[in-house]
Amino acid sequence: QVQLVESGGGVVQPGGSLTLSCAASGSAFSMYAMGWYRQAPGNQRELVAGISSGGSTQYSVSVKGRFTISRDDDKKTVSLQMNSLKPEDTAVYHCNAAQGLGQITRATQLFYSWGQGTQVTVSS
Repeated sequence: QVQLVESGGGVVQPGGSLTLSCAASGSAFSMYAMGWYRQAPGNQRELVAGISSGGSTQYSVSVKGRFTISRDDDKKTVSLQMNSLKPEDTAVYHCNAAQGLGQITRATQLFYSWGQGTQVTVSS
């Protein structure tokens, strides 16, 4: 069983950068695919980026080239480096885990119940 805690959100101006971190507990972290999702007010939750246990990555079209997902299995963390932030990136960001990148991409069979996440606000 994996427990997750997201951090790193904040308020940033358009064009700025933030790095989100997701800390996990549980001995099987390295075996799981991880994903970052976001939900803006009035919108459905959407996948931002995912990373497999082997390091393969997948990004939504809206963030590709601006965001980078990475993982550190020794520290049991998954990070999301966000550059060139836009107002439309404003949302609550959540991380989650699944058996594979396919489940992360489809947001199915996720291991963790959605928590509070971390708020990212991009505003001038």
